[in-house]
Amino acid sequence: MYEQLEKLILRYQELEQLLGSQEQITDRALYNKLAKELSDIKLVVSLYREYKHLLKEIADLEMVISGKHEQDFLELVQLEQKALAEKKTALHQKLDKILAPADKDAGRDCIVEIRQGTGGDEAGLFAAVLYRMYSKYADNKNWIIEPMYSSVNEAGGIKEIVFSVKGKDSFRCLKFESGVHRVQRVPTTESQGRIHTSTVTVAVLVEPEEIDLVIEPKDLRIDTYRSSGPGGQHMQKTDSAVRITHIPTGTVVACQDERSQIKNRAKAMRVLRARILEVKIETEAKRLSSARKTQIGTGDRSEKIRTYNFPDRRVTDHRINFTSHQLEGILEGQMDELFEALLKAESEA
Repeated sequence: MYEQLEKLILRYQELEQLLGSQEQITDRALYNKLAKELSDIKLVVSLYREYKHLLKEIADLEMVISGKHEQDFLELVQLEQKALAEKKTALHQKLDKILAPADKDAGRDCIVEIRQGTGGDEAGLFAAVLYRMYSKYADNKNWIIEPMYSSVNEAGGIKEIVFSVKGKDSFRCLKFESGVHRVQRVPTTESQGRIHTSTVTVAVLVEPEEIDLVIEPKDLRIDTYRSSGPGGQHMQKTDSAVRITHIPTGTVVACQDERSQIKNRAKAMRVLRARILEVKIETEAKRLSSARKTQIGTGDRSEKIRTYNFPDRRVTDHRINFTSHQLEGILEGQMDELFEALLKAESEA
């Protein structure tokens, strides 16, 4: 552990020097990357420096005790020694926890896909509620949401929406949202007040970097067509919408939200890369351990993970038996308590 920590200190010092040089500041992308790395290791470096200082204090006290002193003085030194030993143990535990193997993708940005499931228009309306919930939570966390693709149903609900989320720990929290979300409520179209049950599926994908996945141009078929839906005359007269097919896997992604074909193509490629990487990760995980499951489930899209019960104002996460009666607050993006419970369950699994 100590060798790893010494390397982190050296890297921290190197990053400080790089970020302080004018050459790096002019390269904004590289500057942001190095600044994020510095931020990610700042806590552990600070704790380790405190730990090393503590070891020196303990060593100094041991030298004091080895000499000849009055009994009262030695008792005071021994009390100080005991306090430092307890502090040393606490710091060691913190460092152990921080350095424990973690999800390598935890700090990444992500792409979220929401689709209406069973329940027709009511499912689409609840898909819109979930999109608003995640948008509110992202605002609370100062994350940036970028819509990439959307389609609506006749009732004004969402058939499907795809969006990216950029910000610190966005994937770390939102990865728990993959699965089936069930809603129990009285639809606005229900004249007799009967409670209906509908479902919405959510998938949360890691946003890949270029080095994560190489896609050969020869493996792509790219089609352009006219965008549908609102957008004015421009959308009707130009082939700005893009559909990309990854031939080896059969993965298809479409994007029409931008007026520019180039921008739609760029967004579609980002979603395509995320979907292909997800399949690659799932295949590798199954190869390594076909039976691996954690307390919070597999993240399978077919797995019912949560129920939103409107009559009882209750939200229940079935994976960890978590229940909250703050339905309205959660739908307004107040999800910290829920995510903290999920993160705790993950760490204890």
